[in-house]
Amino acid sequence: MALIKRMNADKLDVQVYSDRASMGKAAGSDIAAKIVELLGKKDELNIIFAAAPSQNETLAELISHEEIDWSRINAFHMDEYIGLPLDAPQRFGNFLKEAIFGKVPFKSVNYIDSSSSVEAECERYTELLKAHKIDIVVLGIGENGHIAFNDPPVADFNDPKVIKPVELDEICRNQQVNDGCFAKIDDVPHTALTLTIPTLFNADCLFCSVPAKTKAEAVYHTVTDKEISEKCPATVMRRHKSAILYCDADSGAKLL
Repeated sequence: MALIKRMNADKLDVQVYSDRASMGKAAGSDIAAKIVELLGKKDELNIIFAAAPSQNETLAELISHEEIDWSRINAFHMDEYIGLPLDAPQRFGNFLKEAIFGKVPFKSVNYIDSSSSVEAECERYTELLKAHKIDIVVLGIGENGHIAFNDPPVADFNDPKVIKPVELDEICRNQQVNDGCFAKIDDVPHTALTLTIPTLFNADCLFCSVPAKTKAEAVYHTVTDKEISEKCPATVMRRHKSAILYCDADSGAKLL
């Protein structure tokens, strides 16, 4: 794997690889090693997964590791659009089912259901996460620096909620078109349910995969901004005790 630069931003371990495949292989291998290590200490694990094309290489590498006992792992996902049909391919639950949830035998898969009462679902998922201390979060960074759907206007490092409905900002909605998930911005929902920043931050380990030149600005701000703030929500990872940011040469271009 061609690691071309490694640095620290406060507590955040930043690794830049020569290409997207190398980045995904490194991230997936590291996550697999951490899972095996933790399963040696605990009966079961709880893992939150991001759903986005940026995670494709990491998830593909992760599920190739046959040494993982998936039957001892509970899976969760971190956000879901409101208003899309249940069978819409853009729904994050459907993405994750295709990429990982339907490919390995988890102990449980816990989807966010945004199809009915938002309030009731927030209560249900809050109770689920309170009952399952999160060990690992597999995440990315948005073009606006968001983690999950905590865009700068709604991000709160001290959010009292576990999960909440949010309005998606314009940069976030445009990203869904740039990623090829929607044909045009008018097709992108305006609202979603998202796990909050404290919910993600309180996990023991964060593994963040961020490829592509469209993320170069967000990566640069995440790593170099003087202020750790909701202006770039991903900067919060610099305070975490065990967080790794994996980039390719495109997303990490401004760090080279």
